[in-house]
Amino acid sequence: METENHTHFSEFILLGLSQEAELQPILFVLFLSMYLITLTGNLLIILATITDSHLHTPMYFFLSNLSFCDICFTSTTIPKMLLNIHVQNQTITYDGCLAQMYFFILFAELDIFLLSVMAYDRFVAICYPLHYTVIMNPRLCGFGLLTFWILSVLDSLLRALLVLRLSFCTNVEIPHFFCEISQIIQLACSDTLLNVIEMYLATGLMGIIPFSGILYSYFQIVSSILRITSARGKYKAFSTCGSHLSVVFLFYGTGLGVYLSSAATQNSKASAIASVMYTVVTPMLNPFIYSLRNKDIKKALKHLFSIAPSNE
Repeated sequence: METENHTHFSEFILLGLSQEAELQPILFVLFLSMYLITLTGNLLIILATITDSHLHTPMYFFLSNLSFCDICFTSTTIPKMLLNIHVQNQTITYDGCLAQMYFFILFAELDIFLLSVMAYDRFVAICYPLHYTVIMNPRLCGFGLLTFWILSVLDSLLRALLVLRLSFCTNVEIPHFFCEISQIIQLACSDTLLNVIEMYLATGLMGIIPFSGILYSYFQIVSSILRITSARGKYKAFSTCGSHLSVVFLFYGTGLGVYLSSAATQNSKASAIASVMYTVVTPMLNPFIYSLRNKDIKKALKHLFSIAPSNE
């Protein structure tokens, strides 16, 4: 099979979710709406946590960073998809594809790390309330966030460099709406063993270990809550972590479902459609989950909207 060296390789073709012409305007309006809702919702969460001094706590510090991460996460894929639909051009440059893959992996892994540390925050708050301010001090939170950024940057950079060494076949059609790493590796004509090994190792280290930490944290949380005698106390304890637990199930449930379905079937189109859940829908729903189930966020948002009228 004829191959092209990556130094002469210019572009990939993103097949998107559908190639039917009559569906393109519908997809454009749908994804533009979801993208704008994602931007607005997550920006409001960030502004609320910044402007309200009552939310200057570790929990909301990580929540605002999660909202920032979700904005960046969706911005790596949706704008390019909308542009391709608008100009009726499905191509993406080789460099652009690598950049998109790099930032997608970076913010996806950062999302995972933030969800795990937020679970740990709830674990400390419920199981060790008297030591909470000592354990979750600003210095530790800042150091943890910096560590998450470094790990995410290094792993995404390693993956991008490993893809950079590959040569590709003349068939460069990606059956997806963005440059998903497993799809890119499948198009390569050179040896991809190193890429596959790294991908499985990274999935274990960056995915399974944080998820195990989340499960352990909530196991301890449930054990502590069950020891509370009053029903009101149990409800209050559960309500403090209900929003986070919903987001964890939404993110991991949809993400795991996509990869399990892609492993069970060779239908790349179905996998691309399913991936919309964790790449677009989950970041869009996160602000609603936290604002609807969290009284502090509701108060902060009301205060945020009342600032402008009061200043006039």
